[in-house]
Amino acid sequence: MSTIENELADSETMTVGANTTFPMPPDFGNDTDAERTYRKAMLVDALHAIGKLGFAEGSAGHITVRDPEHLDSFWVNPFGTAFTRVEVDMLLRVNHDGEVLEGTLPLNNAAFAIHSAIHHMHPNVHAACHTHAIHAKTFSSLGVPLKMISQDHCMFYNDVAMHADSGGAIVTDVEAGMGLARSLEGNKAVIHQNHGIITTGETVDEAAWWFIALERACQAQLMAEAAGDPLIVPDEYAQLTYDQSGYPFAGWFQFQTVKQDLGLA
Repeated sequence: MSTIENELADSETMTVGANTTFPMPPDFGNDTDAERTYRKAMLVDALHAIGKLGFAEGSAGHITVRDPEHLDSFWVNPFGTAFTRVEVDMLLRVNHDGEVLEGTLPLNNAAFAIHSAIHHMHPNVHAACHTHAIHAKTFSSLGVPLKMISQDHCMFYNDVAMHADSGGAIVTDVEAGMGLARSLEGNKAVIHQNHGIITTGETVDEAAWWFIALERACQAQLMAEAAGDPLIVPDEYAQLTYDQSGYPFAGWFQFQTVKQDLGLA
């Protein structure tokens, strides 16, 4: 846990010095109803942000957040509704068996297969984000790992898994989803060969930020390698940068500025 998280981990703001405050994720204690309302609102913000940035691709993408009370279920955007058009009352609550427990709109089978496996196998993952953004899916076709070629790449240092199966087919069965979830083990993101990327987090804000940052890191590596042979950040400095920018609160904090830029905060 970072110094910032340690100092006032259960407060919405943290004071640094005499006049400086940092926003912090709210702590709802045992009020699961309030936390559910908040998580659903943040899920909609994440969907709108990813959509407005042009990272959604038709009806293929999905973002999920675990329900704070019913831990074996998660909230997800409905199938066939544009990210920028999703509202809180459209969200679906789905359990790990694929049953829609709340909501009336269609469920994307791939959303169930991928996200149910991730949420089931990784209790620390409260949110996951996946779309077919152009640079990530292009990068994933190469079957190569992300290289530490810039400061921003280093937030993913030793924290991105590689997964290859299904040959680019749509992931709609539980076994394929479980395989993907197993590859994620110990990492916050996975590059799924011939598909794209999936990012996760303790909050939906964090997962959304990692998605934006990893999509752009894929773009930067494609551009750098098209132009030449990029130099690699030495491991020592990559680790130092990761320690300063790759932890959960850093992801949550970064996404707040995205929401500001897009008029969502």
